[in-house]
Amino acid sequence: MNGKLHLAAGSTAEGPYRLSVTPELAGWTYSGLRVLTLAPGQRHLLSTGEDELLVLPLEGGCTVTYEPGTADAEVFRLAGRRGVFDRVTDFAYLPRDARAEVVSERGGRFALPSARCGRKLTARYGPAEHVPVELRGAGACSRQVNNFCTPQSFEADRLIACEVLTPGGNWSSYPPHKHDEEREGETELEEIYYFEVQPGPGGPGLAYQRVHGTADRPIDVLAEVRSEDVVLIPHGWHGPSIAAPGNDLYYLNVMAGPGAERAWLICDDPEQAWIRDSWRDQRTDPRLPLTSATQPTEPTHKRG
Repeated sequence: MNGKLHLAAGSTAEGPYRLSVTPELAGWTYSGLRVLTLAPGQRHLLSTGEDELLVLPLEGGCTVTYEPGTADAEVFRLAGRRGVFDRVTDFAYLPRDARAEVVSERGGRFALPSARCGRKLTARYGPAEHVPVELRGAGACSRQVNNFCTPQSFEADRLIACEVLTPGGNWSSYPPHKHDEEREGETELEEIYYFEVQPGPGGPGLAYQRVHGTADRPIDVLAEVRSEDVVLIPHGWHGPSIAAPGNDLYYLNVMAGPGAERAWLICDDPEQAWIRDSWRDQRTDPRLPLTSATQPTEPTHKRG
């Protein structure tokens, strides 16, 4: 099962996409993620089809033209960032049944989190300064969450997405939690974890991801993850995400599900839920926040 749910970097590469996870590849219905690589000056045309999606810079900036060559054309200039550990980024939202052109003057990598959806909303720009940055947990469970496309922060039809940054040596996505049932206090959401790990002085960094299930719906993943790896979570308790000492951990969460309401409601694993009470007497890790929207971008990536 590990091999089906832990996808190593490059294992799903397709054309200009260094990562391509569709609902069909994942074996579910809604959530998807691609990572687009552009050389300096390169242009890429994309069609959203049945999906709503975001253009989220991981490294570099770009210009996104919505419906190029039409009366409805809009241009979104994304300042982007040098990398995921440097800054909170701006982004663009593209609705279903649309075309767009992405071009990067200096080149870069751009995540395209997506969700199969029914409603066609308006294309929009998401400023970095409007992204709510939340510090969760305490002590060794402290982490930073950039809630750029969560139900309370940005409108979408089904897509929910956020970024989590975990200082080296800390645990996040903890206590383990699940969201695989439609019931009071919980929503059914398919989830993708996309990882980047800050390297140390000796080379690439590493982290670990755990997923486990119930007697009725077993699932068992304990994966050593490296930069650009993905873990698919169709159901079950997921967490912790463990950052090795000296290696800060980033992951992008992409979620979507069948519920009538776009909501992110979770249920803690009762065996580890007690850990939340222990945080009352602990301080937030002073290394946080690791990033903010006020840190500079590359001077070549300017918003017009």
